[in-house]
Amino acid sequence: MIVRAAMEADIAATAVVATASYAAAFADILGAEKLARYDQAFFVARFTASLARLRVAELAGAVAGFSLVTDQHLDMLFIAPAAQGHGVGQALLADAEAGGAVSMESFRDNHRARHFYEHFAWRLTAEYAREFAGATRHFVRYEKMTISKI
Repeated sequence: MIVRAAMEADIAATAVVATASYAAAFADILGAEKLARYDQAFFVARFTASLARLRVAELAGAVAGFSLVTDQHLDMLFIAPAAQGHGVGQALLADAEAGGAVSMESFRDNHRARHFYEHFAWRLTAEYAREFAGATRHFVRYEKMTISKI
């Protein structure tokens, strides 16, 4: 497995991963109607605009996951559903941490993601509600505990 900076040629494949991952992770949280707006075109536009901050993980020569970090905040980390359980998430998270990521946000009810971050020593620091996809949603914030924060 290789984790590297994304290239323009990776955008379409990364958008496919994002669309599939959103559907798998957020169907019960957002519902089909709201989820439909997060299609491949949405992610192509988002990743084109943020290409310099996008990292991809390749597994067997294909994009298997990605991360997006802004100002030490892990905006996105998603793995293709078929690639889960192969260390892709762990590799991307380690890469994001090495690049300075120290905070992230998740839907409160995304228990799989929460368990993942807690397993790698990220700690819950806040619970709150905010607008997302046209409705008030519940979120949690995690921070990576570093020696300077202890």
